[in-house]
Amino acid sequence: MRSSNITEPSPLAPFAVSLGDPAGIGPEIVAKSWVMRDARGLPPFFAVGDVAALRAVWLGPIAMISAPEEAAAAFGSALPCLQVGQAGEIVPGAPSVEGARTAFESLEASVGLARSGSAAGIVTAPVGKEQLYGVGFTHPGQTEFVAERCGVSPHNAVMMLAGPSLKVVPVTIHIPLSEVPMALTIDLIRARAITTVKGLQRNFGIPRPRLAVAGLNPHAGEGGALGREEIDIIRPAVESLREEGYDIVGPLAADGMFHARAREAYDAALCMYHDQALIPIKTLNFDDGVNITLGLPIIRTSPDHGTAFGIAGTDSANPGAMIAALRMAADAARARAAYVG
Repeated sequence: MRSSNITEPSPLAPFAVSLGDPAGIGPEIVAKSWVMRDARGLPPFFAVGDVAALRAVWLGPIAMISAPEEAAAAFGSALPCLQVGQAGEIVPGAPSVEGARTAFESLEASVGLARSGSAAGIVTAPVGKEQLYGVGFTHPGQTEFVAERCGVSPHNAVMMLAGPSLKVVPVTIHIPLSEVPMALTIDLIRARAITTVKGLQRNFGIPRPRLAVAGLNPHAGEGGALGREEIDIIRPAVESLREEGYDIVGPLAADGMFHARAREAYDAALCMYHDQALIPIKTLNFDDGVNITLGLPIIRTSPDHGTAFGIAGTDSANPGAMIAALRMAADAARARAAYVG
């Protein structure tokens, strides 16, 4: 559902890129993405955060801006940066309370710019959740925070991990594995599936998406011998969606869903828990996997990796996933502009 206080972005609006934790690899991969802007056909964007985080890892040109509309003019010759927060002394690889607070502030500011239409959407660099929790962040992740700020309920905001060869959606996300069976409901699976279909139509231009739904248990439960979740929850959800006209199959044995031939039969896979979805996508598309949030009135993407504190400041971070996130954000903007639904 679209929040009433969301303004459509200008066709020329740049994307806002929150720098994430300043001690992580976010600043480095944002800077490297700007360097490769022409070679990779990236849309205009600007960094949101403490410019000192960029300076700590990069000596390239930076243009300080006071408003998003200044970014497009500066983008060709310098990386535009909108100063938000003060992270204090920044040591790559050494997260701090001040850095976490700045990451929180830059995320908040970026969402606000997208909601106001000043930015075409947001791309979020990785944050350290442990550090964020220490400064009052109460959400399981950035996805849930962005959804709340956009007035979207958790059931209707879907985290999709997408790469060149696979798109997956975890039905349950950041909860212990032991809690997954109790968290699964027919209504939850239906909500995730419907949002995924609408998201594939609106953000990817797929007119009639095909969904494959994984079982929870080995061999999709073996007819109840290895668990009843498939019989009592997953299959009823799938059958009800098929009756409503959705192109959806399942529950399928998860161990046979992700080889190349199987992937040709669907546009996205719904998985029952976090690792069931993220292991195959990170195996196939580790360097160019993107986290895109479906069901939002704004565009939000993120590289599908963490802060990598262990390599921060070593100039060895691969910007591939950030580049892919920027390109997917631009593709989603074009698909939304053409979408009629």
